[in-house]
Amino acid sequence: MTVLPDDGLSLAAEFPDATHEQWQRLVEGVLRKSGEEVSGAAAEDALSTTLEDGLRTRPLYTARDTAPDAGLPGFAPYVRGSRPEGTTAGGWDVRQRHAALGEGAVLTDLENGGTSLWLVLGEGGFPVTDLPRALEGVYLDLAPVVLDAGRDTEAAAEALLSLYAEKGVDPKAVRGNLGGDPLGYEARTGTALDLAPYAALAARCAPEFPGLRALTVDALPYHEAGGSAAQELGASLATGVAYLRALTEAGLSVEQAAGQLEFRYAATADQFLTVAKLRAARRLWARVAEVCGAPGAQVQHVVTSPVMMSRRDPWVNMLRTTVATLAAGVGGADSVTVLPFDHALGLPDAFARRIARNTSTILVEESHLARVIDPAGGSWYVERLTDELAQAAWEFFRTIERDGGQAAVLRSGRLRTDLATTWAERSKRLAKRREPITGVSEFPLLSERPVEREPAPEPPSGGLPRVRRDEAYEELRARSDAHLAATGARPRIFLATIGSAAEYTARATFAANLFQAGGIEPVTGGSFEESGATEAVLCSSDALYAEQAERTAESLRAAGARRVFLAGRGDHSGIDAYVFAGCDAVDILSSTLDRMGVS
Repeated sequence: MTVLPDDGLSLAAEFPDATHEQWQRLVEGVLRKSGEEVSGAAAEDALSTTLEDGLRTRPLYTARDTAPDAGLPGFAPYVRGSRPEGTTAGGWDVRQRHAALGEGAVLTDLENGGTSLWLVLGEGGFPVTDLPRALEGVYLDLAPVVLDAGRDTEAAAEALLSLYAEKGVDPKAVRGNLGGDPLGYEARTGTALDLAPYAALAARCAPEFPGLRALTVDALPYHEAGGSAAQELGASLATGVAYLRALTEAGLSVEQAAGQLEFRYAATADQFLTVAKLRAARRLWARVAEVCGAPGAQVQHVVTSPVMMSRRDPWVNMLRTTVATLAAGVGGADSVTVLPFDHALGLPDAFARRIARNTSTILVEESHLARVIDPAGGSWYVERLTDELAQAAWEFFRTIERDGGQAAVLRSGRLRTDLATTWAERSKRLAKRREPITGVSEFPLLSERPVEREPAPEPPSGGLPRVRRDEAYEELRARSDAHLAATGARPRIFLATIGSAAEYTARATFAANLFQAGGIEPVTGGSFEESGATEAVLCSSDALYAEQAERTAESLRAAGARRVFLAGRGDHSGIDAYVFAGCDAVDILSSTLDRMGVS
């Protein structure tokens, strides 16, 4: 029986509650109309979507999907955040990345919204000897500094600590991270480093600099190698456990050792998966810390994903990083680095850096995202996704430990194989545009002027690969660019439209987008002979295809067309191939360029 509220505002209170079973029956009816005879849970499964790691998103979540107790913000298992107040005390730490010393760039960032610095030194960055110049004018007792120096970590750490001493900074006021990550470096380069010097740094920091951490558990190498969210989490857990072992063997207590670690994760434009990943990461590390006897929250530094950044139409990256930053904030990140939109092209300019800074500022100050503690808390979908992702990540972590730990799976090649398998499956979705890339595989602009930047320092390599979502399409577009430079024109394809605009526009638009993704210019209007093309695509409705496809294909061949496509599916005489939603676009475009003589 429905109970009416006392405030007189009944709204829909007089209606009986709907049941899950009633909803399923409605779904059955809809599916039946499409020719699918399923019932009950099977009807719901028909509307579910399979994700990586065996996860599935369902069309409806209810109270019965409530996940295990997430606790309260600031309390174990820290799913709802590492601090009771969340980010309401001032937002998250806006951490700006610097791999080169632009004129005044460091101070500009700190004076205009940045709150900490991430400095890349040595390989892939600027020389360690330039560290004093990089920090000239910086109030080191106010701005935390995070180093990322690879094999030069010891030298960079000594230079930074000497700088603190020279400037008379109170050791208790020092904040940041010395960035030691030997296993992360091995993942990047294939070169093993001794953990002992990093343990020694931690042993020095723990008593002398209580706010300074010595080690970073960087999961970006696994994300950038094409790993899934669960693989990223599992590898980070295994790395964190390896560091705990090394630090405790060096004489630190478990609590001190755990306090020396900061975890770095990627945030993507898949906002719900990112939110769930950060929540799951805290839950999993809380379990590790509990077992080790040092309960505490994981400190998270989140970086907008380099994998999702496109080189073509890079302006779209602003939108991608905005969604990723929102997800990082909702997920409870302690620090967030927004990569500039031109990150994939080289060194960012001042405008790109400003937009990156302002992304966090808009979300914190204008969108008020930081005024809510755990914005995702109570969402049945997010809670269930967090739980399922945590289970998948824990299982992957267990396989790493079973095979000897993080160092062992890196050296055996097992981790590389696992990540490559995941990326191969994702590459298929990208090739078929099941995972679209706006401005690249969808709605490309062939006439865009390329954005040019100064080359960035080459990052360390030799270990796990670095992949990008746009790499297959970038190769195709590069072929087209070279052809344009050599001949003065791009390869072309003729869109043969049949019927009225209402009948051909949808498929003509589809075909134009598809071929432009490979750098092939679509030509409409006029005759085939005037188009300068060697191949053609028929675009119309199924009804007109049945009437005219064969005849039109014959006339195109008579005019010189070497190959005739049809936009859609079917079985028509005279058609060489069909292009449709879900076809392997990369394979079609690559073979088309081959036939057109585009090397």
